[in-house]
Amino acid sequence: MLAAAAQVPPESTQQAVAYPSLFLLVVIGALVPVVPTGALVSSAAVVALHQTAPFSLLVVFGVAALAAFLGDVGLYWLGRRGMRSKNGSRWLAALRDRAPEERLAQAQAKLRDHGVMVLVLSRLVPAGRIPVMLACLMARMPLRRFVRGDIPACLAWAVTYQLIGILGGSLFKEPWEGVALAVALTVLISAAPAVWRKVRGAPA
Repeated sequence: MLAAAAQVPPESTQQAVAYPSLFLLVVIGALVPVVPTGALVSSAAVVALHQTAPFSLLVVFGVAALAAFLGDVGLYWLGRRGMRSKNGSRWLAALRDRAPEERLAQAQAKLRDHGVMVLVLSRLVPAGRIPVMLACLMARMPLRRFVRGDIPACLAWAVTYQLIGILGGSLFKEPWEGVALAVALTVLISAAPAVWRKVRGAPA
């Protein structure tokens, strides 16, 4: 046991690898909508909760929120570029493929009623970000206005999934148990809307 414990990298080494990895994965997850990122933030929060270094949870929050913001802005910029392009872009096509007409119409209605604040809710609702972003693109929303709405959205998203990780980590002594619970909770939250739509659409 002592020999195995001695082989565990120190916290400074873990952080030097974990924080850049979290940043890159969240950015990629924001740019490529098929990559789930909530579970990454929750897992990182569990690990940070069990570390002795001060401000570990705060660093995880800052890294996750910044990465999500940069990814969102990058994806929106690419979408705007695709809207101006004669032949469009693969990024815009990917957004359209992941936004059914019904959900896009709902997002457009919410955008008209609530403005950029709908971005906050879209970040918190699983699979809600892409239809709202596409609605913003179709409304020709300026990048600066999108940025103003996306900042609180990314902060709220990072807080929410970090709290899920803290909940999972506080229930168990071993970090891996908290990570497993946090991942299970985020997967359940992500799958719930799709299951509900299937149940609601099933014939009586």
